[in-house]
Amino acid sequence: MKIAVCIKRVPDMDVRFKIAPSGLTVDESGLKFDMSDFDGYAVEVAVQITEKLGAGEVTVISLGADNVQETLRKALSIGAHKAVQLKHDAPVSDGYAIATALAAELQGGGYDLVMFGRMAVDTQNRSTGVLTAELLGMPVISAISKLDVENGMVKARRELEGAFELVETSLPAVVTIDEGIARPRYPSLKGIMAAKKKPLEVKPAQLGEQRYVLEKLELPAERAAGRIIGEGKDAVPELVRLLKEEAKVL
Repeated sequence: MKIAVCIKRVPDMDVRFKIAPSGLTVDESGLKFDMSDFDGYAVEVAVQITEKLGAGEVTVISLGADNVQETLRKALSIGAHKAVQLKHDAPVSDGYAIATALAAELQGGGYDLVMFGRMAVDTQNRSTGVLTAELLGMPVISAISKLDVENGMVKARRELEGAFELVETSLPAVVTIDEGIARPRYPSLKGIMAAKKKPLEVKPAQLGEQRYVLEKLELPAERAAGRIIGEGKDAVPELVRLLKEEAKVL
């Protein structure tokens, strides 16, 4: 079983962001970066599949500048076997352009299964995995919460509102991983040391046409301070008036 997992380096989302002077990205000073959460689930599932089969190879792939190598090494430390950096120094927002670069690397690689996180937690576009599947001409099952691979078939569960659906397709295939399927293991010291010796290949990214370009990032305006207009039922008329005339939500 030959598996590829496409991952992304993202900032820690539990901090207050600043916009970089360019206006096109966040200011990275003081930020911590890691693998996108959903991508971490995908790496863990891929490693578990090879462990269950007792054979196979997991290759992790990431597009970006040299700082993505740290993210790739983390994936190697939790069990992936090889890594590929598709080098591109400038940030790219267009999912199609990214998918084209990934498809160019994956095409002809002989992968049985290509895996993505459901979305990157920073941009939340949810498009790259599906676009890559289309470019590769492979079937895709998105946002799955359970995955079984056996006898050349993929069987997956997708959560719906108040229900679920079971979907299956033949290999090769693309899947995108939702939360709840697995939590990535913590890298062991042995895994961290082994990751330093595992192959990490650097290639130029073959980006496709950028059909849209991010022009400007802005933080939302600060919320106005709240105010107390009274207490009890006597405050209701004034509250209704303000909701109509100022907030204009009634």
